[in-house]
Amino acid sequence: MKKLLKRTASAIFGNKKTVLVESETQLLALGALLSNQQKLMNSDRINDYEFKIFSQFGDDGIIQFLVNNIRIDNKTFVEFGVENYLESNTRFLMMHSNWSGFVMDGSEANMDSLRRRPWYWKHALDCQAIFIDRDNINGLMEKTGFRDLGLLHIDLDGNDYHILEAMDLTVLNPSILIMEYNAVFGSEKAVTVPYAADFYRTRAHFSNLFYGASLPALDWLARKKGYRLVACNEAGNNAYFVREDLLNEKIKEASLASSFRAAKFRESRDEEGRLTLLGQRARQQQIRGMEVLNVLTGELEKLP
Repeated sequence: MKKLLKRTASAIFGNKKTVLVESETQLLALGALLSNQQKLMNSDRINDYEFKIFSQFGDDGIIQFLVNNIRIDNKTFVEFGVENYLESNTRFLMMHSNWSGFVMDGSEANMDSLRRRPWYWKHALDCQAIFIDRDNINGLMEKTGFRDLGLLHIDLDGNDYHILEAMDLTVLNPSILIMEYNAVFGSEKAVTVPYAADFYRTRAHFSNLFYGASLPALDWLARKKGYRLVACNEAGNNAYFVREDLLNEKIKEASLASSFRAAKFRESRDEEGRLTLLGQRARQQQIRGMEVLNVLTGELEKLP
């Protein structure tokens, strides 16, 4: 059987052993050790459990902590906006814990790159290149066949709030919901970019800073759908929500004030597309006056 698998892999991917494969093996071993080490910890602070294997920041650790401490009916995930999936929040979950999943990205080249990875055929992973909007999201989710999903992660750099608002979660019923938030919008206002089916953050504003929704806006919507905020990652870009019936002594609801993190990563651009490395206050000034939707009032307003 092993010889057959080797011949199959060789036919698909070639015989070349790359440093990437070796480093992935080492990373997976390290992740397994860190995941097991969490069981020896006794902290009430979810951020103490952060570690990075394939995630951009410490999200792999948060996810491992959550899935090991709440009821997960099905080891399945859906993740939006994964680019080529090399850096993503569910890849470690798939490769370490053998979860099944469905991922999407707007680029066909990214999805082709994913399909050529030497581990793609080893896991129950489906992918699709598609630009997600309010009209197609529920049809896409229905086609996955998933029910009582383990984890849903929405990271679209744009219409995140509007896509979640449009989603019928009664069937997907995810245990864990991860939403990217835009810390540049601050921690007070419940605002999002206005909906545009073809939203693209660079076109919306050259700085790449005008996208998505604030943490208060996502928290307000998540609560309406039966989810409670439990943490944000230390990097200040992902918010973690757990279905309210799954909260327990280890996984408790957290306040907006205690969860919000101002992002320290500096991804702003100038009009030529070059990194400007602006700090938080300068980032806010960069998009001052841009029009956002206040989700509580339903009115458009300008960023101060």
